[in-house]
Amino acid sequence: MNRFVIANPDKCIGCRTCEVACVLGHPTGAENDLTPENFHPRLKVIKGLEMSAPVQCHHCENAPCVRVCPTNALIYKDGTVQIIEERCIGCQSCVLACPFGAMSVVTKPVKQADLGPLTVKGTVRVAHKCDLCIDVPDGPQCVKVCPTKALQVIDTSILEAKTKEKQEKSAFSMPPEAL
Repeated sequence: MNRFVIANPDKCIGCRTCEVACVLGHPTGAENDLTPENFHPRLKVIKGLEMSAPVQCHHCENAPCVRVCPTNALIYKDGTVQIIEERCIGCQSCVLACPFGAMSVVTKPVKQADLGPLTVKGTVRVAHKCDLCIDVPDGPQCVKVCPTKALQVIDTSILEAKTKEKQEKSAFSMPPEAL
């Protein structure tokens, strides 16, 4: 099983601290200028009338986004699903395939060489999603900064413990006459 971050909506207060930590944890050179144009967190806090929670990639073992990518820009690496931006053509197939709504496509500046008297400036659209802070030494920044501890990294041991807890609760909550 791949690790992923999950939110407890009962604890989330919708403060978006996780989004800011995500952007700051993935420096792009523009992190000192947090404008709407370059603020691209890899998770998205969704707010409802009575609760809120961030939505992010679950790093599925048989990920639909990986299967539909026509350029193999989405790959499995160290138990995570990662994007190789140079391969991405911005087709948005992954966005449509993701069952969690955790994929997005963002606009990024293109680094191009000076062409003599002409300098070409442009942008490219690329897939964007939680990478589980795979290159950050202390792990997912969203989990680290959440003021209410609503975010948790789920791995095999935690999943097994939660399953056992639910099984015991279910078994011991049955009335004796139902047995």
